[in-house]
Amino acid sequence: MSTDDPHSPALRAAETQMRTGAFDTALSALQPVLQSDPDMVDALYMAAVCQRYLKQTDAARATLDHLMRVAPDFGRGLQEEGHLHRDEGDGDRALASYRAAVRANPALHAAWTAQADILDASGRGDEARMARVQAQQIKTLPPALQAAMHHLHENRLLKAESLCRSWLTKHPKDVAGMRLLAEIGSRLGVLEDAEFLLESAVSFEPDNADLRVDYIRILRKRQKFEKALGEAQALYERDPANPVFASQLAIERMQTGDYEQAVALFDEVLERAQGDPSTLTSRGHALKTWGRSEPAIQSYQAACASDPAHGDAWYGLANLKTYRFSADERAVMQREDARPGQTLQTRINLNFALGKASEDEGEFEAAFEHYQRGNALKTRQTRYTTEQIRVEFDAQKQFCTPALFSADAPKGDPAPDPIFIVGLPRAGSTLLEQILASHSQVDGTLELPNIISISHGLRGRDRASDKTRYPRILSELDEDQLVKLGRRYLDETAIHRKGAAFFTDKMPNNFRHVGLIKKILPQAKIIDARRHPMACCMSGFKQLFAEGQEFTYGLEEIGAYYRGYVELMDHWDTVMPGQVLRVIHEDVVSDLDSQVRRILDYCDLPFEQACVDFHKTKREVRTASSEQVRQPINTKGLEQWKAYDAWLDPLREALGPVCDDWRRDSSIEIAVRS
Repeated sequence: MSTDDPHSPALRAAETQMRTGAFDTALSALQPVLQSDPDMVDALYMAAVCQRYLKQTDAARATLDHLMRVAPDFGRGLQEEGHLHRDEGDGDRALASYRAAVRANPALHAAWTAQADILDASGRGDEARMARVQAQQIKTLPPALQAAMHHLHENRLLKAESLCRSWLTKHPKDVAGMRLLAEIGSRLGVLEDAEFLLESAVSFEPDNADLRVDYIRILRKRQKFEKALGEAQALYERDPANPVFASQLAIERMQTGDYEQAVALFDEVLERAQGDPSTLTSRGHALKTWGRSEPAIQSYQAACASDPAHGDAWYGLANLKTYRFSADERAVMQREDARPGQTLQTRINLNFALGKASEDEGEFEAAFEHYQRGNALKTRQTRYTTEQIRVEFDAQKQFCTPALFSADAPKGDPAPDPIFIVGLPRAGSTLLEQILASHSQVDGTLELPNIISISHGLRGRDRASDKTRYPRILSELDEDQLVKLGRRYLDETAIHRKGAAFFTDKMPNNFRHVGLIKKILPQAKIIDARRHPMACCMSGFKQLFAEGQEFTYGLEEIGAYYRGYVELMDHWDTVMPGQVLRVIHEDVVSDLDSQVRRILDYCDLPFEQACVDFHKTKREVRTASSEQVRQPINTKGLEQWKAYDAWLDPLREALGPVCDDWRRDSSIEIAVRS
C-alpha cells in the first residue's frame, strides 16, 4: 500500500489488529475505506481474510468475487480463495486456486505449502515434493527479498527496486538478489543493466540452470540472438531430456529464422509432455510464421482441446485473421471467459478472440463489446499515458531543428543498406515489407528494436529528472560518435540479413526516432506507411499485440497517438524536406503497380515484377498480417471499420482535425520510371 494513499493509516491499523487476532475490529476499521473506495484491492483482500477467520463464509465469498473482478491476477486474493475452498473441504477447487495464485505471484509461500498438503493427501507425492521445494526456496530467501518479490508481482516495481538495491548494497554478490533486480530491470525496460546483473550472477553460479534461462531471455530481449542461441544450445546439450531446455532452444531457433529445427524441437518436447498446451501453442506460432497455416491451426486446436483455458492458443487462431471459429468453439470460449477466478491474461486473450469470432458472424455490437472489454482488461497491465507520449513528441520537435540536419552538421555511417518502414501498426507496413522483400536486392527482416534500444541508451540513467536528454543529446554528438552508433545498428542487425545489398526494418514506432536515424545513418531510406485514421485506429484497437503498442488499448489513446504521429511526421518533412516517402495504404490497394514503381524508384531499385506478385514470395512473416500478405491484394479490409461507426465518437474526438486531413502532401514526389 502506498504511503501517499489517504487510507494508508486505516489499512495499517487494520493490519496490526489482524496480527493480534482482532479480526472483528479490523473488519470494522476497513468498512469506511471500502465505502470510500469499493474497488480498493488491499482493503478487499484484508476484509476477505477477516471474514474467513470470523466464519462469515458467504460474506468472504462475495468479497473475494468482487476482488477477483477488480484484480483477476491478484495472487494473494487467489491464495485466499484457495484457503476458503480448503476450509469448505473442496480440495480440487482449492488446488486450482493455489496454482493460479503462484502463477500470479510465485513468492506466495503459503500457497505452495497448501498445494503440497493437498497433493500429498491425494497420493500425488512427486508433485507435492516439487511444491515443497518451491516453498522452501522462498522460505530461505531473506525477508527483504521476499518483500521485494511481492512488490514485483503486484506491480509495485519502484518499491521492489528500492528494496533490492538496498539489499545488494550490503550483499553485492547475492545471486538471488541479482536475479530479482534483473527481472525488475527487464520490466522497467532497463535491459542493459539486467543483462549485466545476470551475466555477473552466472559467473558466480555457472551451474544454476534457472539463472541461465533468465540470462538467455534477457539476451533475446536485447536482440543478441547469436549469443542467446549459443547459451541455449549449451544448456540443451547439458540435459537434452529436459523439456524446459529443449523449449528454450526451440524459441532461440525461431529468433534466428530456423523454423524447421524449432518445430522439430517442439515435437521432441511433445513426445515427453504429450498435450502440453504451451508447447503446442509455441509450435503453432512457429508454423504460422514459417507459412504452414494448416499445421499451425491443428497445433492451436490441440492446445485448446488440451486446456480450454489456454487463452494464448485461442488468440493464436484468431490472429491468423483467416480462421473462422465454429459455434462450439465460441461456446467454449464464452464459458471460459465467464469462469470465476479466470486469470487476467486468459480473459484478455479470450475477449480479443471472441471479438474476432463475433465479427466474422456479422455480430458487430457483440464484437465491439468483446474488443472493448479485452482492451479495458489489458490497460490494467500497462502504465501508458497520452501525456507521457505528448511530452516525447514535443521534445523531438523542440530539439530536432533544421540546423541539426544541415549540410555541415556531423553525420554518421554512410551505408545505404537500411530501408525503414515507419508509422502506426496495422497501417499496411507488412504489405510494403513484403513488396520490398520480394525484390532480389532486399532482405525482409522483421520489426527490429535496435533503434529504440539506441535511443534508450542515449536517454541515460536519470530519465525521471532529465526527460529531454534524448533527443537533446543528438546535437552534442560528434561525427565519430554518430558513426559508431550507425555501425552498431548495422552490426547488431546483421544476423537477420541473408546477403542482399539492402534490408527492411519495419518497426513502426521508429517514426518517433527519424531524427536519430538520419543522424546515425544519413543515407537510410524512410517510408511512412499511412492508412485512413479510422481504419488504422480501429484495426489497432482490435489487435492484441505481443508486447508494446500500449497506446492501442483505448479509443481516446489511439486517436491522440495517431494525431501526434501525423504532426510529428509533418515536423520531419519540415526539417528534412525530401527525406521521407509517404505511402498511402489505400493508394497501394487501388493502384498496386504504380505504387510499387514509386517505392522502388525512391529506394533506387530497378523494377522487378516479383514485387507486384508479392504474395508468391516464400518467406517468414512475424506480424499479425502474415496470412494476409500471402494472398493477392484485395479491398476487403479498407472499410471494415464502418461496421463499428456507431461506437467510435471518442476516437473521432481524439483525432480532431486529423480525422479528415490525414494524408498531408508528401515532401517527396517521385518521377516514376516507366
